[in-house]
Amino acid sequence: MQSAAWTLLACFVLAAFAPQAPAAALTPQQIEEKFALLEARIRQLEAELAAVKGETEAERVQAKPASPPPVESAPPLSALHSPRSASSAASLPMAEVIPTAGAASADFYSREIRMPVSGYMDFHVNKPQDEPGTADFHRFVLLFGHSFSNRIQFWSELELEHAFVEGAEESGELELEQAYLDFLLKPWFNLRSGIVLTPMGLINERHEPPSFNGVERPFVDTLILPTTWFGPGVGVHGDLGNGLTYKLYAMDALDSSLFSAEEGFRGGRRKAFKPPIQNAAFTGRLEYHGLPGLSLGAGFWTGKTGFATPGINPRVNIFEFDGRGSVGRFDFRGEFAQTGMDRTAELNALVQRTAGVNPNLAERMRGFYLEGAYHLLPPRNRHDFVVFSRYENFDTQNRMAPGFQPLGEFDREALVTGFTYFPEPDVAFKLDYTLMRNRSNFIAARDAFNLGLGWWF
Repeated sequence: MQSAAWTLLACFVLAAFAPQAPAAALTPQQIEEKFALLEARIRQLEAELAAVKGETEAERVQAKPASPPPVESAPPLSALHSPRSASSAASLPMAEVIPTAGAASADFYSREIRMPVSGYMDFHVNKPQDEPGTADFHRFVLLFGHSFSNRIQFWSELELEHAFVEGAEESGELELEQAYLDFLLKPWFNLRSGIVLTPMGLINERHEPPSFNGVERPFVDTLILPTTWFGPGVGVHGDLGNGLTYKLYAMDALDSSLFSAEEGFRGGRRKAFKPPIQNAAFTGRLEYHGLPGLSLGAGFWTGKTGFATPGINPRVNIFEFDGRGSVGRFDFRGEFAQTGMDRTAELNALVQRTAGVNPNLAERMRGFYLEGAYHLLPPRNRHDFVVFSRYENFDTQNRMAPGFQPLGEFDREALVTGFTYFPEPDVAFKLDYTLMRNRSNFIAARDAFNLGLGWWF
């Protein structure tokens, strides 16, 4: 860059003093004025070169690598999370720490890159029917990454929930939701090891507030699939071409002693805290993005869950499939999930003997939802205003073991209607109202009004 600057300056000087066509002789005053103009022009040129040099340095740090980019390189985060592009983005889990296309590359002189800090946050106001409302800074999440080379990269996600943590008292939570190394070998075959997100459903890997409509995450992605779901694991992932990507992990298992009839498997998440190794679970996901504006996916999880229930080791199997896409100003998404668990009669009896309460766990749980959304503002507008409606049906006691009766209060459906306003693509102001119904004749479901503010940077 320095030699280029001197070359440019030399050309300018030579051009200034090159032989010209005969002209009238210049007076000393005119010559002095020309030199003054020349000096001013040189100073201006030096300033422009300095600016160009600064931009070039920034571009050099963000330049794409000469070698093939990582399988999970991504467009800029703002584009990835834009409500208009989220439905048609690549198969990248939004919640995974994903570098920008520039940050994913190695420096010209050094193969090691320090990734920028990123994060997301959301603030909620919830008012259930006939109950006092609450305000909660629900999540404060920081994402850290580091590229040791083009082949070895580290990603992490540290989350503080409910703003306050103190000892063993009931308060907030501090969780390390992701911390893993990627070993990038081939586009179609790469290794991953550490704390990873379970690759199930639309929300577990894409749960930043601007990436979905509604203040709270869908019920199906909370009670049937226990989002957010993570744990230590090791596995492979890659891009098979023609729009197909995959993930396949071995992970720690759920704890069936903490399952419940109301919240399904949610209480059984170990959250990477000293997980036993005798029961390894296996999980995977296949996604297809071969058609413009459409993404389809399917995931599974299978593992034994009885390490805390001596003599009983129930197997849990979970399957889900989902889709999301857009046509013009319309967005749509949907998901179906079903779970199965064996030996539930024995497990219910054991928990009742040890804890004094029968959990009344089901052999099968099932849920699905369908959502439609419409963008009111034209695409050229930087702001965006999305109205949406989502219907959910979820039953955590869909089929019981012989001798056990399902309770109607756990066979539920919800209609969530509201809007999301984006003053910027990565900032979402949300409002919705939830109509909740169940099949119980004694316990009524409660509607709720929700207000939220979420952002990503």
